[in-house]
Amino acid sequence: MNMTTIRNLPPAELTDINIGYMRLVDSAPLIIAKELGFYKDLGLNVTLQREVSWANIRDKTVAGMFDACQMLAAMPLMTTLGAAGIRAPMITGLVLSLNGDAITVSASLWSKLQKLNVNNQSALSNAKALKQIVDKDAPNQLTFATVHSFSNHTILLRRWLQAGGINPNTDVRIIVLPPEQMIDSLAQGVIDGFCAGSPWNTIAVDYGIGTIATTGFEVWNNAPSKVLGTLEAWHTKHPTTHLRLRLAVMQACEWLEDLDNREKAVTIIGASEYLDLPEKYLRPSLTGQLVQNRATPAQQHDNFHVFARFCSGFPWRSQAETILTELAPMLGKSIEKEKTAALAQQCFRTDLYREAATKLNQPYPSQDHKPQGRHTTPWMLGDIELGSDLMLGD
Repeated sequence: MNMTTIRNLPPAELTDINIGYMRLVDSAPLIIAKELGFYKDLGLNVTLQREVSWANIRDKTVAGMFDACQMLAAMPLMTTLGAAGIRAPMITGLVLSLNGDAITVSASLWSKLQKLNVNNQSALSNAKALKQIVDKDAPNQLTFATVHSFSNHTILLRRWLQAGGINPNTDVRIIVLPPEQMIDSLAQGVIDGFCAGSPWNTIAVDYGIGTIATTGFEVWNNAPSKVLGTLEAWHTKHPTTHLRLRLAVMQACEWLEDLDNREKAVTIIGASEYLDLPEKYLRPSLTGQLVQNRATPAQQHDNFHVFARFCSGFPWRSQAETILTELAPMLGKSIEKEKTAALAQQCFRTDLYREAATKLNQPYPSQDHKPQGRHTTPWMLGDIELGSDLMLGD
């Protein structure tokens, strides 16, 4: 990192910035950038505001109450498309995190799955066992929750169900709940399972009301989970402010990628002014020591949260196109190939990532698209290491 280059930036058009975020472990880059002074070093005075739902995040950004926000990877695309009732051009020039999500089922449902799935607890075998339960209890549909209709969580949940032979449109009910409501809804029997980000899966396990049936990584290896989102118009008016913001957050992502810093990060993000949660709920996913249920020891998941490895901040337009294709069933119709490509180009701003990476002397891909679903292990694109990218069911 060349601080001289960063300090030679043009003046920021706006220095006081409001950023929205959710009560999730992968909001860490935004919090760390504030606590370690990365915003301040770049002349920004950032106020972080915690929200309770993704709809609030989107609406307040569209209304101009937030200058930028932690956002679901699909949200800039779908808000630009106008798929969720509000149409406003939104962009991202930085992916905040890969992975970090899981599908949790109720203790009673897990007990049934275990009886059918004794020897193999893989994502696929659990899905196939669930299919037997769905078929047997067809009149009494199971209910699953996702955090937003147009989210990577919906993609993961539908993919997992379909891999087991379950039709997510007719065989089960899928409802939308804010992440913080998942625990109570599972405990009260309102839902039989959910797909959400950390720490809500870990909290369900700790309470003894749920078991992690599969991590999101097992369904889609290294999927983009959250992005730094802004209105396109806001970026146009404040390009240098936006650049400074990306630079600060990218430094935080690099800091978080060092596992030696993760324990300190647990303390920072758990503070009352941020996530306001006990550290024991935040530590498992950040350290990769994930507990599937209370009866089993922790297992290591090296890539549960990826903040900088695999050039993870790069907003691949090929992944944007995959997201649009996967979520098309939620629209009730397909999106034409030309429209998909145009939306990906408009919303996933690879040029903005390259601009910031150049200032930080970090490598970046020279192409906007990469193969999907071909790699079982990390692989090299030129001199850049990228992560595995398999999708369950392909």
